[in-house]
Amino acid sequence: MSEFVDDPHQLLHVVRNPDGTFTRSVEDPHTPPTPDPSLPISVLTKDITINQSNNTWLRLFLPRKALEHPSNNSKLPLIVFLHGGGFVYFSAASTIFHDFCSSMASDIGAVVASVDYRLAPEHRLPAACEDAVEALHWIKTSTDDWLREFVDYSNCYVMGNSAGGAIAYHAGLRVADEEVDDLEQLKIKGLILRQPFFGGIQRTESEVRLENNPVFPVCLSDLAWELALPMGANRDHEYCNPTAGDRLEKMEKIREVGWRVMVSGNGGDPLVDRGRELATLMEEKGVKVVTDFEEEGTHGIEFMGDPSKASRLIGLIKHFISS
Repeated sequence: MSEFVDDPHQLLHVVRNPDGTFTRSVEDPHTPPTPDPSLPISVLTKDITINQSNNTWLRLFLPRKALEHPSNNSKLPLIVFLHGGGFVYFSAASTIFHDFCSSMASDIGAVVASVDYRLAPEHRLPAACEDAVEALHWIKTSTDDWLREFVDYSNCYVMGNSAGGAIAYHAGLRVADEEVDDLEQLKIKGLILRQPFFGGIQRTESEVRLENNPVFPVCLSDLAWELALPMGANRDHEYCNPTAGDRLEKMEKIREVGWRVMVSGNGGDPLVDRGRELATLMEEKGVKVVTDFEEEGTHGIEFMGDPSKASRLIGLIKHFISS
């Protein structure tokens, strides 16, 4: 096994300090919001605080065409987006996610609300899932002009990639199980889970086959779970393993509220079998599932300098929302 695989802390670019805190050193360029409609940009963006105590907020992405051609009869779908990063890294302001959400808003014709949730290990799960649920409740009561003027509240989807996919899933289970009525006019129609980050003690075939994958080796995912799960929990905890606890029973709630679920993955990603298993479990519970498992591509391929992969994914999301 190579040196970098033997040292997942080095690969994750985190250093555990003597006082128990962590220093992150991964490169993470940020993009500021640009709400000025006089600028020659196709999508306007602005940041809004959700919970000042928790320092959580969201970034709204509004296609310019909504401003130029306003109509009450053509309000836009809303995509609530949860970014990836192993629960440990990145932000709604991270350039890779800013650019993707901007393209998604422009190409689909949707308002995107990208949630900046609390990160582990300073805030272990379920903190990020609680932040996602709080963001949904904030959206339903917000008086923000972009939301009120341009969003079709009856056409909302919750989406996440990687760790964000797991957050979107768990937040969706909670809303479907307990609080769907509390969201009132905000009607969630489905979940979009892109390469969702799940795990378990028992390795899957893809985890064994791609153990030393250079993009996302299994030791790195193990470390991310170690940092994100509640203290003392292992990878068969319900936040990690969708078959643990009462999660299987709660899948039935997704069917009962009529949501559709899109699960997307790639054959070169160690997580791909976890995504396939989740899709199968939901189908067995009677959930309407749309799957897209492309043979080529590794974890996060749409963020790695291949615009065709991002365009393909956005096209699939557009079709899923419009169908």
